[in-house]
Amino acid sequence: MRINENTLLEGNQVVLVPYNADHVPRYHEWMKSHELQQLTASEPLTLQQEYDMQRSWREDEDKCTFIILDKQRWADSSVQEEQCMVGDVNIFLTDPSDPSLAELEIMIAEPSYRGRGIGKEVTCMMMSYAVTKLGIQKFEAKIGLDNQVSIAMFKKLHFHKLSMCKVFKEVTLGLTVDDSVRTKLLADTAYMKERDYRQTCSNRQELTSP
Repeated sequence: MRINENTLLEGNQVVLVPYNADHVPRYHEWMKSHELQQLTASEPLTLQQEYDMQRSWREDEDKCTFIILDKQRWADSSVQEEQCMVGDVNIFLTDPSDPSLAELEIMIAEPSYRGRGIGKEVTCMMMSYAVTKLGIQKFEAKIGLDNQVSIAMFKKLHFHKLSMCKVFKEVTLGLTVDDSVRTKLLADTAYMKERDYRQTCSNRQELTSP
């Protein structure tokens, strides 16, 4: 989606930025990992295919993605942005007849960043953005049955099991955003700041200021 092409979301531990061409080589290296291919149920792509995929994420109206950056590292302007990459978070509008339904995916690609609460923060930030900016009212997450860490995280966020597919070895979890869920979600992410991405890039130290 182009709606977020100049949007930066600042959290406590992370910064979410639009997926642009500069991020592709690092992303491509990540996806050579057999473990990540299994966790994301994806096939390895050539570098050119990865660039094509990045353009589709930017332009297609049924997809929205952010790259996850380490906030502390990114605030240091001497560190290249791609060296701050941690993973990505995406939503897909899977039902053309219901634009309020979105499938949510998150990948913490760097192993050293797992188990630190980053996945939960990023998921809540993305959900808050999707609810307030995209009008999403229902979320689904398809997770491999072997990925018990992700399943547990989504359940802590009050997602419940919708279905299980033994053929693809995955479970589908869902959450409907009623008034109480929306109120709690927005309260839990009240610290999140939305900034102009290009402007903030020119002065990263801004993120360390109150």
